[in-house]
Amino acid sequence: MKISVVIPAHNEEASLEATVHSVVTALDQEQVPYEILVVNDNSTDGTEEVCARLSREFAGVRHIVNQPPHGFGFAVRLGLRDFRGDAVAIVMADGSDDAKDLVAGYRKLLEGYDCVFGSRFMRGSQVVDYPVHKLLINRLANWFIKIIFGIRYNDVTNAFKLYRRDVIGGIQPILSHHFNLTVELPLKAIARGYSYFVIPIRWYNRKSGISKLRIKEMGSRYLFIVLYVWLEKHLSKGDYLRGKPIPSPATSPIAVDKSEENGITLHQRVGNR
Repeated sequence: MKISVVIPAHNEEASLEATVHSVVTALDQEQVPYEILVVNDNSTDGTEEVCARLSREFAGVRHIVNQPPHGFGFAVRLGLRDFRGDAVAIVMADGSDDAKDLVAGYRKLLEGYDCVFGSRFMRGSQVVDYPVHKLLINRLANWFIKIIFGIRYNDVTNAFKLYRRDVIGGIQPILSHHFNLTVELPLKAIARGYSYFVIPIRWYNRKSGISKLRIKEMGSRYLFIVLYVWLEKHLSKGDYLRGKPIPSPATSPIAVDKSEENGITLHQRVGNR
């Protein structure tokens, strides 16, 4: 299975090179087939030059430019349209993700899961230098999502996730323009019946550059996406469930929920798979 690593980058000249090098090293060491797709999102610094240099240095790295409109969500959506692998991972350009976790997630996909989600807040995870005010908002937001969706996954807002190709096709259309895309993708996958496994991950605050997430600007956008998927889940009569032809009689999903020592397995089966 070939994994595509989509890295959206806006003004990340100070971090992007180290991030790509770490991903290349980790995947090469484990002999994982891969491509790395960097999406330059309207950068005004030297990000484009870094992208070009990395594409020349590594055969498995290529880059594309996100034309207007710009924004994190648009950049990731472009990457999800253009990736060539059998599965795709979304990794931040700022070095906050650990490439070793990418390998761990890939191994779980090989076990047959449709999606692998990272959690920074479970046994075995590690968080370094998380701003206190953002941590508080993060925990409240994820608690709210857990309650209204009735799920155990506790880090939906985290960007680090892996999906099989058919999942990306099955969660269309993707609406988010901004960072709320990190919530839309996993919630749609869960609501539409795809299986997933949660792994503990490491997260490091950026050492250079400026965070692009603006909480005041994004709060209502996150809420919109959460409620949008919640309404689909409860009012669509199962029209968008995995593998279900449209139109067809509604089927009742049977949820199978089990936990493991170092991760959480959550699996919905709908009809005959």
